[in-house]
Amino acid sequence: MEMALEIDEDSDNNKGSMWDLDQKLDQPMDEEAGRLRNMYREKKSSAILLLRLAFQSLGVVYGDLGTSPLYVFYNTFPGGTFALYSLLCRHAKIKTIPNQHRTDEELTTYSCSTFHEKSFAAKTKRWLERHVSRKNALLILVLVGTCMVIGDGILTPAISVLSAAGGIKVDHPRMSNDVVVVVAVVILVGLFSMQHYGTDRVSWLFAPIVLLWFLVIGGIGIFNIWKYDRSVLRAFSPVHIYRYFKRGGRDGWTSLGGIMLSITGTEALFADLGHFPVSSVQIAFTVVVFPCLLLAYSGQAAYLMNNRDHVVDAFYRSIPDSIYWPVFVIATAAAIVASQATISATFSIIKQALALGCFPRVKVVHTSKKFLGQIYVPDINWILMVLCIAVTAGFKNQNQIGNAYGTAVVIVMLVTTLLMTLIMILVWRCHWILVLLFTGLSLVVECTYFSAVLFKVDQGGWVPLVIAAAFLLIMYVWHYGTVKRYEFEMHSKVSMAWILGLGPSLGLVRVPGIGLVYTELASGVPHIFSHFITNLPAIHSVVVFVCVKYLPVYTVPEEERFLVKRIGPKSFHMFRCVARYGYKDLHKKDDDFEKKLFDSLFLFVRLESMMEGCSDSDEYSCLFGQQSERSRECLLNSNNSTGNTTSSNIDSTNFSTVDSIVPVRSPMHANFTVRSSGQVSSQTETHELEFLNSSRDAGVVHILGNTVVRARRDARFYKKIAIDYVYAFLRKICRENSVIFNVPHESLLNVGQIFYV
Repeated sequence: MEMALEIDEDSDNNKGSMWDLDQKLDQPMDEEAGRLRNMYREKKSSAILLLRLAFQSLGVVYGDLGTSPLYVFYNTFPGGTFALYSLLCRHAKIKTIPNQHRTDEELTTYSCSTFHEKSFAAKTKRWLERHVSRKNALLILVLVGTCMVIGDGILTPAISVLSAAGGIKVDHPRMSNDVVVVVAVVILVGLFSMQHYGTDRVSWLFAPIVLLWFLVIGGIGIFNIWKYDRSVLRAFSPVHIYRYFKRGGRDGWTSLGGIMLSITGTEALFADLGHFPVSSVQIAFTVVVFPCLLLAYSGQAAYLMNNRDHVVDAFYRSIPDSIYWPVFVIATAAAIVASQATISATFSIIKQALALGCFPRVKVVHTSKKFLGQIYVPDINWILMVLCIAVTAGFKNQNQIGNAYGTAVVIVMLVTTLLMTLIMILVWRCHWILVLLFTGLSLVVECTYFSAVLFKVDQGGWVPLVIAAAFLLIMYVWHYGTVKRYEFEMHSKVSMAWILGLGPSLGLVRVPGIGLVYTELASGVPHIFSHFITNLPAIHSVVVFVCVKYLPVYTVPEEERFLVKRIGPKSFHMFRCVARYGYKDLHKKDDDFEKKLFDSLFLFVRLESMMEGCSDSDEYSCLFGQQSERSRECLLNSNNSTGNTTSSNIDSTNFSTVDSIVPVRSPMHANFTVRSSGQVSSQTETHELEFLNSSRDAGVVHILGNTVVRARRDARFYKKIAIDYVYAFLRKICRENSVIFNVPHESLLNVGQIFYV
């Protein structure tokens, strides 16, 4: 056994050193006991944390599922998706906007699989990538599911709040139904009006409310089973399923549309699982949710066995009179929690669609500094409110809204199952037999429910179809216009030969300052630049092409945000900076973006000069972290001078002649001093850094392209309608790029151009 003993130089502190050492050697059992105690405490604290998360998951995950007892029996007897698509986009080239770059795969949050050439997954991948029509079909499938989730965000508040408010009429039978509708509308207006505060300020109330709600409905269920009919528990036998359908015939089959509502909320569980560990969600479901729901439904069934004419208001009529109004208040609060969950989910999915170019530009606001996913979309919020009030006031009863709700839920589940099939093949690499088994069993159950809700299309089930069709038209037309605009930019980008032919001054007057030219292209010089310098024979002394790009990942770490490139020789002073975001990230309004952009640019110049000083030639063999011995030695020398380390990925390229790319880390993560072996490169670096600083001090101008898309004269009539009317209208009413990029109005310069499709 080896032991290191550190003796303090102070003699007073050394007096008990040997005694302490002897004591430690004489107490091995005490140390072991202490270690065991610490392990016990850690396990105890982790168990407490798990229970705490399970408690919190009640409010976030199970709010919608828990309020289903409010309306299931009435509708049974009436007389998440872009995240999956983004995951698929990482494992197969199915994005219709081809703005991917190989450096994107080097992100720490970007994971993709490689397949054996003859594997079933590889064959499926090639089959998807082979034809554009298959990519478009998959996109349409995703958009249909997304539109149904948006419809869910409209129907959930309507049916939950209206069902809760309906308790007023049960206690006052002579009250007009219009009063219930007015109360529901007032609650809905208040709910949507408070969205701008965000859920962070009130979310601490969600879990206690939902827990209390589950305990109440479970307790009421036990009371009703004991009081009215204990034999109802025999319904758990599968034999009664057969007897039910045999006795009910077509009415029994169509009642599945109402039974479908008992699992509403499960279609959004995939989106909510990201906030909690799986074990905490399982504990909450097993200990609280599932038992209480079974008791609640069994209790209502027992009550209906003796009161079959009360099926319309089964939940409220089965409540004991002594606790009626307290339960009414709890039910209303639980309905608000369920509504809040679906509204937040709608904001989230709109943000994801916006990041993938499938939704018009809208303002997105972060409502929490602690939680990344808590956002507020003002435009969508008020649209949801108007549509929700229209549905509530238009139907005035739970039955038709319930039919509409069931249609939306079952279609979302069908889309999710189809996407999960591809996930199992391409991401999880499951055996094809397991994939077939999962898909077959899931589709049997879901198609059974789907066939039931088809009978209720004319009884309110048409509502989500109309809502989904409207949003699908908007999203697909916007995506089509975005793709065509990107294709135009790709095909008309300026060649490097043309740029090099202009010379260092670009054939123009180079005025002091930095011009930030915003473009959607992650490579090459956009056509807008040639259009600009052709009509205005002057350009800034430094030009930076800025591309804000969203990747199919949840988030991009701040230190991996920027990619910096040099365009042309050093004397041109032209760069490219690609700012990468995940679909949950937000290009926030702050002064840090411009500062971080310039910090990354300066860091690129230092790193470039360092690599030149450490190389015997102008060519570098540094490919994605695989550095040559010479360059690695240079990095070590530079790191030793400051004690810090950095890692960067550099293409094998000549910096002075081609469009090179260097992912640079934020200066706070990579801060080093360059030690050049050549005096010339050091002087060049100092000169260029001084030039960049003086240019920035002279002023920064943001140059944005305003590209107008129009249909050709010989285009088909539906293309003219889609491009000249629908897309043009959407561009007119959506947020400007200057607003999305938070560009100061006083330093903004718009450059317009028109192209025809």
